[in-house]
Amino acid sequence: MSTPEDLERQFTLLTAAARHDVLRTRDALAPSPEDDSEDLPIDPEAKPLTRAETLELLALGEVIARKAGYGRQLGVRSARRAGASWSQIGAALGTTKQAAWEAHHRWIDEQGRQPSDGHWGWDGDEVAAARTLAGAPDDEAAE
Repeated sequence: MSTPEDLERQFTLLTAAARHDVLRTRDALAPSPEDDSEDLPIDPEAKPLTRAETLELLALGEVIARKAGYGRQLGVRSARRAGASWSQIGAALGTTKQAAWEAHHRWIDEQGRQPSDGHWGWDGDEVAAARTLAGAPDDEAAE
């Protein structure tokens, strides 16, 4: 069975999204035993997904969400480095500055809780540096 942890190491965000799209499209086009309506836009030649493929589809969705979330927080760090305020970051994310700041701090906490083996976690110094860069929600810009 495919798990997000297994697939996360195998796929980049782009390749995970491409594989997800292939499976999702095939699933949408394949006739289902319950579908007897001729009005449905299906491909009678498309094969329904196997159980393993449906589970892979679910796991890929989780991988995409995780990778996109990680990329979002890296983008927040880049914005802070570039001098963006939390008000500007919140606006770019379609939320408030407080919500953006809180989400970023939860992400920093999560990085600190993970094993410190390079990409998969931060040590205490890295967490402290990330908190310093993040500043307070009322900071107008990064130092």
